[in-house]
Amino acid sequence: MDMYISRAATAASSLSARRSTVALRCLHTSSTRDATPLPLPTFAGPPPSAPHSSVTFAQDRLARKRQQADLLEKGQQLKANAAKPTTALQKRFWRNVSVKDTEEGLQIQLDSRPVRTATRQALLIPHHKRALASSIAVEWDQLVSAQQALKHHYIPLTSLTSRATDIDDADKRNNSAIREHIVRMALRYLSTDTLLCWAPMKDLYDADRGDDRKPLRHRQREAAEPIIAFLNTHIFPGVDIVPILAEDSIMPTPQPELTREVIRGWVHGLPAFELAALERGILATKSLLVAARLVVEWSQEFRHLRKDRPARADRFGIQEAAEASTLETLYQIEQWGEVEDTHDVEREDLRRQLGSVVLLVS
Repeated sequence: MDMYISRAATAASSLSARRSTVALRCLHTSSTRDATPLPLPTFAGPPPSAPHSSVTFAQDRLARKRQQADLLEKGQQLKANAAKPTTALQKRFWRNVSVKDTEEGLQIQLDSRPVRTATRQALLIPHHKRALASSIAVEWDQLVSAQQALKHHYIPLTSLTSRATDIDDADKRNNSAIREHIVRMALRYLSTDTLLCWAPMKDLYDADRGDDRKPLRHRQREAAEPIIAFLNTHIFPGVDIVPILAEDSIMPTPQPELTREVIRGWVHGLPAFELAALERGILATKSLLVAARLVVEWSQEFRHLRKDRPARADRFGIQEAAEASTLETLYQIEQWGEVEDTHDVEREDLRRQLGSVVLLVS
């Protein structure tokens, strides 16, 4: 018996020794060094001035206009340097911008030169789209240098109209590559359409505010149902448009094949200007249905759908399209607050892009 006890004690002591050895094992052999303290940075000169109260909207707008006028004057007076060819782009080589009425269509004239597309063809706008032509003229009149004309975000309406004319020229040559590309892109967005991606009925991560706000899914359904009803009645009759996400699932539900084929045929058959506007609307809202609703509401090709509507009836415009496509973001802003210089900038940029859609098809 004593022998067994001594063996157990020996085994326990050896196990304890092994554990202590493991605990004291050195994981690296590099020598330790103390941290080197750095002196605090010093700045030369007087301390910064105290902050001033923010200017009013009118004062800020006036300051921007004065800055724009100064830049415009500098751009007109700038002389190009022959040794540096790029300096020619820093000069505004035109003084006046006008809209010229020709037999082929409306042209934007920079003094006596027409605005041209990337293919070196004069940009032609249909005669009934005078508001679009005037808006493009305003774009070019606000440029302070020729270099700004190379950036699409300075001339968004010009680039969008050029896209529409490119589609029209391709159709005249029986080249359907651009049209097929837009159709495939539109159907990809339909599979994850923003208007049909509804939040779960109950979100465990929602903050408990104790108010009587509607769940996000109810608000998304209320925003989507009128749009879907209009499209099912006037544009896609006989098709079934289903929500992509169920109440308790994150797996997307595909649209019926008949729905996809009907929408494919409708998108493929749109005129050039409506197709370009639909593409811009889809990319802006991430929703084929919202973009289609906006295009149909303002396009002259679908004006027959507005004949039986009361004169005072509310129209589906930029505000409605923006709210329908950003309802989840608006819900989060109401709950957590707005991020300055992010949410407000994205909101205005979305309205700018939707406004270009309306102008293009009106």
